[in-house]
Amino acid sequence: MPDPISPAQRDLLLRAARDAARERIMPRFRALAPSDISTKSGPADLVTLADTEAEAQIAAAVRAAWPEATVLGEESVAADPSLRTAMGTADPCVVIDPVDGTWNFAKGLAVFGVLLAVLRRGVPVWGLLYDPVMDDWIEAVPGAPARFETASGRVTDLRASAESRIDRLTGYMPLGLFPHADRERIAKEFPDFLRITGLRCALHEYRMVAQGHAEFCLSGPVPHPWDHAAGVLAVQQAGGVARFLDGEDYTAERPRGVLLSAGSEAAWDSLAQRFAFLA
Repeated sequence: MPDPISPAQRDLLLRAARDAARERIMPRFRALAPSDISTKSGPADLVTLADTEAEAQIAAAVRAAWPEATVLGEESVAADPSLRTAMGTADPCVVIDPVDGTWNFAKGLAVFGVLLAVLRRGVPVWGLLYDPVMDDWIEAVPGAPARFETASGRVTDLRASAESRIDRLTGYMPLGLFPHADRERIAKEFPDFLRITGLRCALHEYRMVAQGHAEFCLSGPVPHPWDHAAGVLAVQQAGGVARFLDGEDYTAERPRGVLLSAGSEAAWDSLAQRFAFLA
């Protein structure tokens, strides 16, 4: 396993996320003008001025203090897709999702956050899932329990759910991200579960799984590192399992493949069998 980051680097990244949230994101929440919102790949794929400004601020802070790191964000890759390759090869690479859950943010729904991950040749060695609304976060590093921390300093080690009975499972699945040809077959599985839903925010879906409040989440067929690297590590360090449906370990180097994260090995195995047709 690659070495994790230093305490100074961790403090830098956490501070950069909180500063950008306070200065660039929260002042624009429920205060966006129509001209502050635009689309990328389609009408539901939004980007706001908060996304671009927060990414620029975080990237500048990290580059100034950690010049040997490659720093890339969702919006920089959207502008130049060729940059995506470095997320799987650079050592280290800091990956930024400045506003995960942009659709929610733009619509005034308080289910969004800042995702940061440090990758070493595609392998996550540190992850941050930060909620600007509550100013709390989950932090994960290999070899230690995932931790939930509040601004007041309260720290809780996390433990994922051990539930594996299908009819007791709550999970998150982005049905709209799959090809139309697969959606009916996926939806036919839904009645067997306790609940299948989606938050339109990978950050909060991973937080729920890492905290044991839900049992699994499934990615779409293109698992962008800015959406998933930090969450994968958080689930794993909470005692859960995160792998591609074909059984391969997670790496940001892989551009395609459905990623399944679950609270336990038993749940992961059962879910992987059920959704094997998506692998």
